[in-house]
Amino acid sequence: MPDDAPTPRFRAPDTTLILFGIIVLAALLTWIVPPGEFARNEIEVEGVGTREVVVPGSYERIEREGSDLGARVVHSVAMIFKAPILGFIDEDAAPIIAFVLLVGGAFAVLTETGAVDAALRRVVAGAERSPVLDLLLIPLFIAVFSLGGAVFGMSEETIPFVLIFVPLALALGYDAITGAAIPFLGSGAGFAAAFLNPFTVGVAQGIAGVALFSGLAFRVGLWIVVTAIVTGFVMWHARRVRRDATSSPMHGLDVEPMRALDAEGAAFTGRHGAVLLAFALGIVALVTGVLTAGWYIVEIAALFVALAAVLGAVGGLGGNGTAKAFMAGVRDLAPTAVIIGLARGILVVLQDGQVVDTILNALASGLGGAGATVAASAMFGIQTAINFFVPSGSGQAALTMPLMAPLADLVGVSRQTAVLAFQMGDGFTNMIIPTSPVLMGVLSLARVPWPTWARWILPLQIGLFALGVVVLTIAVAVGYA
Repeated sequence: MPDDAPTPRFRAPDTTLILFGIIVLAALLTWIVPPGEFARNEIEVEGVGTREVVVPGSYERIEREGSDLGARVVHSVAMIFKAPILGFIDEDAAPIIAFVLLVGGAFAVLTETGAVDAALRRVVAGAERSPVLDLLLIPLFIAVFSLGGAVFGMSEETIPFVLIFVPLALALGYDAITGAAIPFLGSGAGFAAAFLNPFTVGVAQGIAGVALFSGLAFRVGLWIVVTAIVTGFVMWHARRVRRDATSSPMHGLDVEPMRALDAEGAAFTGRHGAVLLAFALGIVALVTGVLTAGWYIVEIAALFVALAAVLGAVGGLGGNGTAKAFMAGVRDLAPTAVIIGLARGILVVLQDGQVVDTILNALASGLGGAGATVAASAMFGIQTAINFFVPSGSGQAALTMPLMAPLADLVGVSRQTAVLAFQMGDGFTNMIIPTSPVLMGVLSLARVPWPTWARWILPLQIGLFALGVVVLTIAVAVGYA
């Protein structure tokens, strides 16, 4: 090769290709793992509502549907190609997909007003003038998102914030990974170490028969530690990339980056301030609705649709301008919606093969003879493994806690500690598993390939897993209840 020839750029596998490959592997797994199922009952969880939970001790192996080998092969191949559409219309994924599209439209209206760019230019200018502000930007934003994850289970809501934080990170001399990590890892830290999240802690405690949101002080301490670790990791990476752009895992990848914030542009005006005030009031309404009225995906999406109309009016876009910006945002989020459907399709294939309960039963059955400290860490490991197959906080709680709560009694672990093992096992791996629709949606929007993200975040994952073992050891030692 001539000396002046350009260095070939590494082409990371497309996220769609990765997810389709995992769907194929899931289909193969249904041929290896025997089918089985638990009986299920519906119970009322205080403050949360009705949940379908498994009945401990009810697992039974079942016969595969259709004994003809040829028919099974045809069915498996068909499921591989049906998985994306089934993932789209799945009762858990469909609302998230609609939510992402509608909220993406609302954020596009916000962006079209020019208020965000004008405000971010002020932030960048302030950071350039003030080393203190420059130092505090990342910790402050991560803390805000982490609090959202800890208090009301902020998760899917972080996806559209990537549209704001990636351009900001690029303008500050960081990379797209930093921009995606601020909202996503921030909320992820809070979600994993939540102390008031009704969708994880509330559901798990209700099923385990533990007083709702008890053990608060211990969890608040855990939240502070986890948030500090995540913040330190992101800041270390950001500073490293700013000093040397070639140290970024994104450097040299054949990936079209998201646009950076324009250094030049319109000055911040009173109208921009009014737009941002309206948006802030909308966020206050969101938090209030979630905490006091039980809002979830449908209500939050409706709020953002209404907010889009308000922002368009306040921002002077007019009816046609608002509609045009909204639909442009929906179009921009369409690939992300496809990624979410594909990620959900993995679980659809496993459920069709009736192997999820078999995997859970196999993992849980070995706990009986373990001591309390070992058993608590083993529960954490089991919850971590199950999260790959069931990347839903409330869904995983309903699936595992009816088994883990009585198992905890048998091995001398408090049910409160079993809940703690669940929430960390569920939360930490949400930051890396490709079956998480939220993670894959964030990466698709930020244009960060999943293998690149996985290599980058692996040291943090190892550290968080080690922290989880230490925390559970302490919980057992102090009799956390």
